[in-house]
This record gives sequence, C-alpha cells and structure tokens, in this order.
Amino acid sequence: MIKLVIFDLDGTLLNSLMDLADSCNYLLRKYGFPEHPLDSYRYFVGDGIRKLVERVLPEEKRQKDYMESFFQEMVAYYDLHKADKTVPYPGIVETLEALQQQGVLLGVASNKVNKAMMPLMEHYFPTIRFACVLGQREGIPVKPHPQIVFDILEATQVAPEEALYVGDTGVDMDTAHGAKLKGVGVLWGYRDRQELSEHHAEFIIQKPEELIPLTL
Repeated sequence: MIKLVIFDLDGTLLNSLMDLADSCNYLLRKYGFPEHPLDSYRYFVGDGIRKLVERVLPEEKRQKDYMESFFQEMVAYYDLHKADKTVPYPGIVETLEALQQQGVLLGVASNKVNKAMMPLMEHYFPTIRFACVLGQREGIPVKPHPQIVFDILEATQVAPEEALYVGDTGVDMDTAHGAKLKGVGVLWGYRDRQELSEHHAEFIIQKPEELIPLTL
C-alpha cells in the first residue's frame, strides 16, 4: 500500500507555462533579445529557473555574471506574475482531495525557487494539507538529483517502497529512480509519452484520477 505520493509542480499539478514564458519574454523584450514561442518553453523548463534562463538567453549572453543578473531579475518579475495565468490541471484538485481522504500523505518536490512554493500551494490548493513541500534551495542540488525526495521521505518517515513520484518529464522519472521510487509519468504536462517511456516510467497516465488505483 502506498503511504505517500510526491508530485512535481509545474506541468504536473499546475499549468504554469504561460506565466513562465511571459516572464522570460518580457525580460528578453526589455533587453532587445529575441523572444521564444510558448511551445518552446515546454522544453526550456523542468531543470529550475537558472537553467531556464540559460536556455532562453542568446548564446553570446550566457556568461556567468550576466546570467546571474538576468536570473535575479527574472525571479523578481515572476514572483509578481506567477499567478496571472497559472491554473491547476483539470481533475488535479479532486484527485488530491480523494488521496487525502483515503489517508495518503502528499508531498511536492519542485525545481521552482523554494520561497515561491508555499504561497502557490496555499493559493491554488487551499483544501489540501501537504505533508512536505520543497523547492530549489541554496546548496541543495536540483532534480534529477534525488536529494529533494530523500528530504521529503525523511520528513514524512515513509520508506521509498511505500511512495510514488509523479511528474511529467524525463527529469522527474530520473529523480524517482534515483531515490528508488516508482515513477508515474503524466501526459497532461509539458512532455510526451516517448520521453517518459525512454526514462523508464513504471506507469504512464492520461488523467489525474488514474493515479488513485495505483495507491491502493
């Protein structure tokens, strides 16, 4: 029986792609750099905002100091606009409520900056009591390094074999396997079935409610 389900955030619980793209494109436009179409951001995101910044900037602007300055401005702008267009995926809230009702602990592991995490959880999921929510923290490696999952397992006192990790990218599946969890790939997010299969997802689901039987 599964005692804990750990979710990725962007592309799994929340469709935040438009706000991330709008924030990046605003700054690119501000500094006279080429903007990117929304669909390109499906492949830019997933490894944290620092990596997102590196991918959106022109190659000649990817020096460490410039990227750090752009990153800081991006974080500040996105913090003001992170909820402009972001919404939970259809069926997510109902699925979280059902899991919560059956006594499953819920965790969130994201490469989003940690300080942005709880305000988003409280805003979009006011009825959900998450057992542990972690984002990108200074000095802690980002996913696919499994440290964030280890920290959630420790906080909840749940063994890896009693937990599932749910995400929409190959990075998520690699994170799951690095922590010795089974990975559940979702098809409503930013990547496709092929990527999830290539990264050895144990399960691939099309709708959030399909997760519930996997926990029984």
